[in-house]
Amino acid sequence: MIALRSLIYLLGQILSAIVVDIAVILVLPFPDRIRDRVISSWARFNIWTLRIICGLDFRLQGRENIPDEPSIILSNHQSAWETLCFQLIFPPLSFVLKRQLLWIPFFGWGLAAQRPIAIDRSQKVRALDQLIEQGKERLAAGRWLVIYPEGTRMPPDAPGKFQAGGAMIASKSGAPIVPVAHNAGNFWPRNGFLKYPGTIDIVIGPPIQPEGNKVREINDAVEGWIKDTLAGLPRVNR
Repeated sequence: MIALRSLIYLLGQILSAIVVDIAVILVLPFPDRIRDRVISSWARFNIWTLRIICGLDFRLQGRENIPDEPSIILSNHQSAWETLCFQLIFPPLSFVLKRQLLWIPFFGWGLAAQRPIAIDRSQKVRALDQLIEQGKERLAAGRWLVIYPEGTRMPPDAPGKFQAGGAMIASKSGAPIVPVAHNAGNFWPRNGFLKYPGTIDIVIGPPIQPEGNKVREINDAVEGWIKDTLAGLPRVNR
């Protein structure tokens, strides 16, 4: 039954992506806020159908910690779920991602419309310069940044080492960092087809201000908070 529900959900994802991408093309001449609303409607639809079809919901702690100013969201990365759900929780976002994702038909086109920072990981020095430069530009334009400092999706029981790119942008721009921890990988495993019923826990921590701190200190504070919070979240053995 879980496999059938997961298949129905996947088909809904694909069909809705086609519809929304056509809508995005139609609203390209309009202001960014119109395009953002269209794109976030796809995320909202998919989170809703995930609950209805697969029985997978979420509960949020720490909404009061979201600042009023554009900020940098640093989160652990376990599945595709957080990429959808963050669009429901936070103001308009620009994701930092590997540029190959933009080549995926329909899905990649929707990502491109969100003004992401698409980097080439094979050119590390250039990618870091691009990340800092474009990150500052997005923040100045009023967009929030989403960065997964682990660099790739990790299993719930093995979080990765945090890279310092997000902390560097914070240091250069003065923008606060909003740390986020969740256990989505328990229910939507990385690279997994099956979506298991249950409730994902997502926690937003107090903003971390970069002023007066070195990049390493900022990064260590974010990594420490996220990993400590993850240790207190429920885990499910499959």
